[in-house]
Amino acid sequence: MNLRILAATTGRILRQLRHDRRTLALLVVLPTVLLTLVYFMYVDQPTPPGQPAVFDRVALIMLGFFPFIIMFLVTSIAMLRERTTGTLERLLTTPLSKLDLLFGYGLAFGLAGAVQATIASAVAYWVFDLDTAGSIGLVVLISAVNAVLAVALGLFCSAFARTEFQAVQFLPVVAVPQLLLCGLFVPRGEMAGWLQAVSDVLPLSYSVEALQEVGRHVDPTGTMWRDLAIVSGAAVGALVLAAATLRRRSG
Repeated sequence: MNLRILAATTGRILRQLRHDRRTLALLVVLPTVLLTLVYFMYVDQPTPPGQPAVFDRVALIMLGFFPFIIMFLVTSIAMLRERTTGTLERLLTTPLSKLDLLFGYGLAFGLAGAVQATIASAVAYWVFDLDTAGSIGLVVLISAVNAVLAVALGLFCSAFARTEFQAVQFLPVVAVPQLLLCGLFVPRGEMAGWLQAVSDVLPLSYSVEALQEVGRHVDPTGTMWRDLAIVSGAAVGALVLAAATLRRRSG
C-alpha cells in the first residue's frame, strides 16, 4: 500500500459520503430511531434483584450491532456500484492498488462508524439513561471496530454479487446467524456444543463479549482487549480476502 494514495482514497470516499444525504441519514438517524424502539420495548420490563436492567443489557449490544448491519449494507452496495458503473475499472488503471482502495473504504467507513456510534451512544447514555460500569468511550471504540468489520465483510461479499438485490441478500446470511449466536438471547456457554462451536468462530460473538465486559467492569479488562484484537484481526483478514476476490466489473 501507498500511504499517500490510501489517504487520497479515504478522502474521496468521505467526500462521496458527505454529498449522499440518504446515506448520511441512514448512518446517523437510523441507529437512534432503532434505539428509541428498543427503549420503549424494554422500559417497563421488571428488573430481577442484582441484575442490570433489560434495556441496559440489550441496548449495549445493539450499539455494537447497529453499525455492523448498516455499514455492511452500505459498503456492499457502494462497491457494487463502483464495479457496475466502470469506476473501479478506471481507478485500477491508475497507481491505485486493490489494497489501497479497500483499506481506504475501511478507514473512511470506520470514521463514519465512529461518528455514528458516538451519536447513538450519546443518545443512549444521556437521553435513555443507559447505565454501564465502563466508559462510553470504550463502547464507541468497540462499535467503531465493529463498523470496520462490517465494511470488510461487505466488500468481500460484494465480489460475489452482480446486482444490488444480490448484495442485499448477503445481509441476512452474514448478520442474522451472528445476532442469534452472539450471546444476546442465550449465553454462549449454555448453547448446545455445536452451536457454541459455531459461535466461537463468528467475530460478532467477541465484540458482544467485549461490550458485556464494558457493561460489567469499570476498567478495561484483558478479555475486552483480547476480544477487540480478535475482531480487528477478522476485519483485516476480510479486507485482504476482499482484495484477493475483487473483480474490476460485474458480469
